[in-house]
Amino acid sequence: MNTEDLLSKALKKEFLSAEEGQFLFTNAATADLAFVANQLKIEKKGNEEVTWIIDRNANTTNVCLANCKFCNFFRIPGHKEAYVTTIAQYKEKIDELIKYGGEQLLLQGGHHPDLGLDYYCGLFKELKSLYPNLKLHALGPPEIAHICKLEGLSHIEVLRQLKEAGLDSLPGAGAEILNDRVRRLISKGKCTGKEWLDVMRAAHQLDITTSATMMFGHIETLEERFEHLVWLREVQSEKPKHAKGFLAFIPWPFQDDGTLLKRLKGVSNNVSADEYIRMIAISRVMLPNVENIQASWLTVGKEVAQICLHSGANDMGSIMIEENVVSVAGAPHRFTADGIQDAIREAGFIPQLRTQQYEYRELPQNIEQQVINY
Repeated sequence: MNTEDLLSKALKKEFLSAEEGQFLFTNAATADLAFVANQLKIEKKGNEEVTWIIDRNANTTNVCLANCKFCNFFRIPGHKEAYVTTIAQYKEKIDELIKYGGEQLLLQGGHHPDLGLDYYCGLFKELKSLYPNLKLHALGPPEIAHICKLEGLSHIEVLRQLKEAGLDSLPGAGAEILNDRVRRLISKGKCTGKEWLDVMRAAHQLDITTSATMMFGHIETLEERFEHLVWLREVQSEKPKHAKGFLAFIPWPFQDDGTLLKRLKGVSNNVSADEYIRMIAISRVMLPNVENIQASWLTVGKEVAQICLHSGANDMGSIMIEENVVSVAGAPHRFTADGIQDAIREAGFIPQLRTQQYEYRELPQNIEQQVINY
């Protein structure tokens, strides 16, 4: 293997094996990787616009049995700080979301032992009855797997009922690293990597749009990162022709502040800006069948995210009116609607507001700017 041949292969949009991808990531110059990834982005998405979205990350509950070693957000059942969000609280959050120009709730929580299919179907129906235009980008494969376990139902049946109740799209939450060696060590209570992928296969069969993620820079090996990318690519290749499948891939580095992984295992986030840019670039190379690559400004900051827009990424994601999970592990960065657009312009692009389906929408007039106070 040599980098020149592999970069040429990538430019032809041929699938690189995990071994080829790892070789390229390890040996190619950052400038070469970024150049090829940027060319692939331009061919697929053009080179003028960068998309973004206004939504709110609201949590159904902080009660969770998964006991992930990187999560500071969860509380065990019965804990004095445990909660389940009420309809009155959702209304307050959604009214504020609309005031800030948003139309989507990213709705996630934990593996609550008492919240099953009836609860989530009822919640989705009530929210949609109160806000008919609201989009629900909700739950994730581990939560779907948890509900299936509680109910004794298949992935496809649970997803079918949730879709009928108002689920619009399924986030790629809880992927972390899909290799089960890693999952046993950092998220033992979550579904296996295979089940995560199987939930997504079922979602694609039902034409539920999804996204995919990777949390890296902790205990995984490089081999396991590239295995992860190849598995995602395979699932995307299997989707029905009518389905969009994974509309986006979002990699971000592990946030270590106060986590059990750091306190008990001494695992820290040592991902440099260069390594993150290289991961964005190699993601575009390894996933030619995924339309959108998102730069995680929340975890790496504005300046690194801006470079990523020239290295394969075409999307800046959400301004995240509320975010309670990654933030409590040390992610310090914040954007208002004006701020994210300014950052995109500074990088040399035109900001384009989008929906979760990556359809363009007009920026609502007279929206209020979020006050950054958290």
